[in-house]
Amino acid sequence: MTNANDQTSGKRTSTERGRAVRVRLQSAATELISEIGWNAVTTRRLADRAGVRSGLVHYHFDSLQDLLRKAALAEFESVVDALLDDEANIKGGPAALLTITEEFDGSDAKSMLMIETYLAAARDPLLKDQLGQNVNDFRRALISVLAHKGVPDPEAAALVTLAALDGLTLQKGLDDELDVGDAIALLHTIISPEQGGQRS
Repeated sequence: MTNANDQTSGKRTSTERGRAVRVRLQSAATELISEIGWNAVTTRRLADRAGVRSGLVHYHFDSLQDLLRKAALAEFESVVDALLDDEANIKGGPAALLTITEEFDGSDAKSMLMIETYLAAARDPLLKDQLGQNVNDFRRALISVLAHKGVPDPEAAALVTLAALDGLTLQKGLDDELDVGDAIALLHTIISPEQGGQRS
């Protein structure tokens, strides 16, 4: 006869297994979105990549789209958290944030995931709302940092900085030889007061 401790242990193990499957599915989703594009991801492809039965996709998530949304948004939040948690980025202000474009060549996995997510959001109202909230949270956090640093018009500076992050990444994806150093330096003079970028 199974005692209460065995039942509790069994439930815990089942919960842990379920959590592990969800993690594997979300990881597979981010990989596939980057590799083949949002619309090309199918339940079967995703399950094969994760090494699970296809029925588990719909067991753990409301739909394939629900899984793709959760996976992409989790990765977006991870990238944003890394940027905001990096003391060098915060202390360096906009210029430091812009230099991270060197890590993204426009065709790397994270760049492709972000591009695919932006495109999917244009066709998916729920994803658009969720992604928009995340972007707004990032912008508000950046505004706070810039205001603390004394950057004039921190709202506009934050908007320009984030637009530049997106735009420079896209441009680099189109031109492997593109050097963004001068563009970053120019933006720094516009939005950083210590470089004489105060606006009248």
